Amino acid sequence: MTAPLNATTLAQPEAMEHGEMAFLGINAGGFVALSMLVVIGILIWRGAPKAIGRALDNKIAAIRQQLDEASKLRAEAEALRAEYQAKAAAAQSEADQILAHARAEADVILADAKQHTASLIERRTRMAEDKIAAAERTAVAEVRARAADAASRAAAALIAERHDAEGDKALVDKTIANLGQRLN
Repeated sequence: MTAPLNATTLAQPEAMEHGEMAFLGINAGGFVALSMLVVIGILIWRGAPKAIGRALDNKIAAIRQQLDEASKLRAEAEALRAEYQAKAAAAQSEADQILAHARAEADVILADAKQHTASLIERRTRMAEDKIAAAERTAVAEVRARAADAASRAAAALIAERHDAEGDKALVDKTIANLGQRLN
């Protein structure tokens, strides 16, 4: 036969089968649930939800403050970034201007150097030509002097060979006579 059915057996069939103890039809799990309800009730009565709400509100406020501070820091960082980008652009512009100025100065210096080089070459060429002309004049004068010396020696040698003292006397007399006519 089967066991008689009552409220205890219908409500908790496992308890009967396993041999768990129950008090007023409430087993150990029921007591745990009941004690949890009592603890939750005490917490509600003592204002735990308000304290939890205040703690969460404080935490939210702190997070908002951190977010606001992070937003401010980000704005400052972006402003600094923009400022440094502007400074970098200005520095690049200044560097470009300095480079252009340096190139212009280099072009001027190069043109001036070319002009000075051309005038130096012209002066040195003129000096070399003057030295060559002087050397030519000196060489011509030297050749003329040597030629005159050689001619006078040759003439002296020829005269010495061809003339004697009487011939010289006649030549001298003739030359003196020609000088007298030239003076008149």
